[in-house]
Amino acid sequence: MPNPRFTGLGCGLFCGAVMLALGSLDALLFGSSLVVYGVLFLPVCVLAAVWVRGVDLVTVPVVVPIAFTLGLVPVAESGDGVSDRVVGLFTALATQAGWLYGGTLVAGSIVGVRKLRHLRRRAARNRP
Repeated sequence: MPNPRFTGLGCGLFCGAVMLALGSLDALLFGSSLVVYGVLFLPVCVLAAVWVRGVDLVTVPVVVPIAFTLGLVPVAESGDGVSDRVVGLFTALATQAGWLYGGTLVAGSIVGVRKLRHLRRRAARNRP
């Protein structure tokens, strides 16, 4: 694991910026393919869960779905108005819920394992 760690806010900014960039890249190169976007979401979840500080582990399962939604803005179908953009965003969220739940589950699992390892180390340190 790398030494530099994200704070909770840093993790949120990292995930949001990367997912927005990947969403824009997906819209540009792949014609807004939601499957490509979902596949690109999974490594971001893993990186966020691995690179966050130990005291900020609880933020990852919260930040990851927000970043997914932020990155969907350039990928979702859009129409002429704001209401068409919002409907396209909600439709993309509904149809791509599997990627969202899967990425959140992966990040939550990694965070859970890291937290358990931290608690075991602390318990072993406190034993006489």
